[in-house]
Amino acid sequence: MKYSFSTLSDLCTYITTLETHPLPACHKLGLRLVCPEYSKSAHEVKTYPLPPKERIFALCWSFVSDDDLIPQTLPILHASLCPAPKAFCYRLSFHTGTKTQLHTHDYIELAYVVEGEFRQRILGRDIIFSKGDLCMIDKNCLHQDYLSDRPATILFLGIANDMFSEIMDENVAAQKIISFLQSALLKQKDLQQYLHFRPGSDPGAADELEYCLFLLLKELHDNEIGFSYICKGLLLRIFRIIGSRYDFSLSKEQRNTMNWIIFEEISDYIKRHYATVTIQELVREFHFHEDYFNRIIKNKTGLTYSAYVQQIRLERAAHLLTTTNKSVDEITELAGYHNKGYFYKIFQSRYGTTPSKYRIDSQYS
Repeated sequence: MKYSFSTLSDLCTYITTLETHPLPACHKLGLRLVCPEYSKSAHEVKTYPLPPKERIFALCWSFVSDDDLIPQTLPILHASLCPAPKAFCYRLSFHTGTKTQLHTHDYIELAYVVEGEFRQRILGRDIIFSKGDLCMIDKNCLHQDYLSDRPATILFLGIANDMFSEIMDENVAAQKIISFLQSALLKQKDLQQYLHFRPGSDPGAADELEYCLFLLLKELHDNEIGFSYICKGLLLRIFRIIGSRYDFSLSKEQRNTMNWIIFEEISDYIKRHYATVTIQELVREFHFHEDYFNRIIKNKTGLTYSAYVQQIRLERAAHLLTTTNKSVDEITELAGYHNKGYFYKIFQSRYGTTPSKYRIDSQYS
């Protein structure tokens, strides 16, 4: 299907307000799209709404208010779900302050704020998400959604549990980082059951994420042959972006663990590629901003990035001097140095002797 627009916001508006098949107000699907609170004590369990072969769905909410044009008019929520056999939209008028019924899911939910703000009550705590924020909620996590009396657009993605497991298994980011992300969300029940993602210092991450979400929603809406394979690929990209280029909220204990995991991933990479590694290469591999590598390495080692790489190279050179018969010139090159004089200078500064003398002394120690 051809569209005359190319933004996620425009596509959500089209799907929720401009489709030609509105549902009757009393239609039973309406309560699946949005169920206003009917009990302060009860909670619902929302089951995955699609057949097993369709492992991801999108639910769009668009809040509009005609109060500026017609005073005292109730705010309106427009909603739609896809994929669907036939495109449709649903309209609900509500009073300010209305919440959805307290509920959980038996699948993973991502909520992305396309426009405006979105307020949720998660595990008894009110949280406001801003434009560009994303919240990932585990199954069995109790929460409610506040219906906004201000213009806003929210995109929910429902992901079947087997699909989520496959995404994690695809190694969409550094393995230790993704393993931690999966553990924090799905296993650390006593600590946290949701993650709040925000755009970080990477200036292109937010635009790239929103473009992937646009393509994903378009595929789900068009529902053409092969769309499920395309959607899985787009989900892989989305999780790579939020897993490695977005900031996300963690408890103090989890954040300390996460910082160590990230440092270990970076350090392992440097040690494997010490002779040729550059900070630009790290940016391409890990998708963090250049300044981030200096900050985390300084925090964990007390050294700058350059000093840390130099330390690893010199340690490797010292190891080769004592365990191989390679010449000092060969070892200089293997350690990543092409200027023999500079190598001798920094080696002697660190070890207090020349490379040749270091080799001889090691044989008698």
